[in-house]
Amino acid sequence: MINGRNTQLIKDTALQLGFSSCGIAKAARLNEDAIRLENWLKKGNHGSMQYMENHFDKRIDPTLLVEGAKSVITLLMNYYPAEKQNADSFKISKYAYGEDYHEVIKEKLRLFLAILNEKIGDIHGRGFVDSAPVMERAWAIKSGLGWIGKNGNLITKNQGSFFFIATLIIDLELDYDEEYSFDYCGTCTKCIDACPTDAILPNKEINGAQCISYYTIELKDALIQSDKNFQQWMFGCDICQDVCPWNRFSKPTSEKKFEPIQEILNYKQADWLEITEDIFKKVFKNSPLKRSKYNGLMRNIRFANHL
Repeated sequence: MINGRNTQLIKDTALQLGFSSCGIAKAARLNEDAIRLENWLKKGNHGSMQYMENHFDKRIDPTLLVEGAKSVITLLMNYYPAEKQNADSFKISKYAYGEDYHEVIKEKLRLFLAILNEKIGDIHGRGFVDSAPVMERAWAIKSGLGWIGKNGNLITKNQGSFFFIATLIIDLELDYDEEYSFDYCGTCTKCIDACPTDAILPNKEINGAQCISYYTIELKDALIQSDKNFQQWMFGCDICQDVCPWNRFSKPTSEKKFEPIQEILNYKQADWLEITEDIFKKVFKNSPLKRSKYNGLMRNIRFANHL
């Protein structure tokens, strides 16, 4: 009974904090995922993202991240915007329209843990959002939230794939959700067909080093004009999600901090080409765009504009 009551409290708290879904799995080593990750790294699909090779054991074993870990709570937060960019603009991935999700969700995870300590008792845990060696999509499947699409993204039947995944690992035993065992991609290959850099490989494998998001965010070297067409993406890429039929169920986010910065919606290509570093730092000080920094963003814009 205690497990059930605490489990319900956690799921109710997740919704109160603005998360759209919450699933819970037993903390244990991810043996099958460890093999897949090792093979993916051996093929060099991570490109220059050397951090993917670090802390391998911690990536596959939550008990190495939180001592005495019993449960892995997976949380989804919708970021789908109600408005889109000006058609005459360099393209930005929708997740970067508003404030930096790392900061927004980290604060919610801190509050989440504080609420659990207040209402249940002394609980030790850590919250993660894209900032530590956690295989969040694997845990999302284990906690029954959705399946991995051919584009490598977690997909759910009721909201598609435009959401952030956060993880809360705690040392409290709970009732666990049933692992998701269905795959509703079927014979659809829209994401594979639409990817202009052929980054989506068979068997749901992604060559991260070929992805437009990798080129425009992770890669720090110069971009060399080639036969690759980035379709004027300047930060990230949504092509494989935009064409996914399941994203017809996407609904605008209710999180105010993810509402688009007006310049992102209204800037035209000419505005981006003329933006100064001072304006960039002022307008995008709380935006994910600051990850590329001014020089990186201008590199991407010049490449997209063939300058």
